[in-house]
Amino acid sequence: MVAEKGQKAPGFTLYSSELQEVSLGDYAGKKLILHFFPMAFTGTCTEQLCTSRDSLSEYETFNASVLGISVDSPFTLAKFKEENNLPFPLLSDFNKEVSKAYGAYYEEFVFGLKGVSKRAAFVLDEEQTIVYAEVLEDAHKLPDFEEIKKAIDK
Repeated sequence: MVAEKGQKAPGFTLYSSELQEVSLGDYAGKKLILHFFPMAFTGTCTEQLCTSRDSLSEYETFNASVLGISVDSPFTLAKFKEENNLPFPLLSDFNKEVSKAYGAYYEEFVFGLKGVSKRAAFVLDEEQTIVYAEVLEDAHKLPDFEEIKKAIDK
């Protein structure tokens, strides 16, 4: 199943790179951009999250927050966050439940790795309804950042 535009966003509680629980409900009343990414420290994932970092002040003018989600451990995500100066939470979907709930999940990825988040972007409105959904089959492609901006501007 893929979470689609117009649907209520699947709820979740995950541990952040700071080892704090973060829930979707923590962002009620705000717009939220969810960035799923396959693996920390890879080129396209770094580009995806650094582009989000560089757009954060613009997102905030629309009362929008950003969360990054991958199946990496919280400890790996902490180092990735530190090295890339990412000012938003990175959440560990180590058990792969949230990636599956959003349809952003590879059963099998490169090098025989199983159970990896697909590159995806979702924009949620203040009521946590999905207003933009993009799940990429090709992990080398980036989400459409212009469409993400348009979705939070509505």
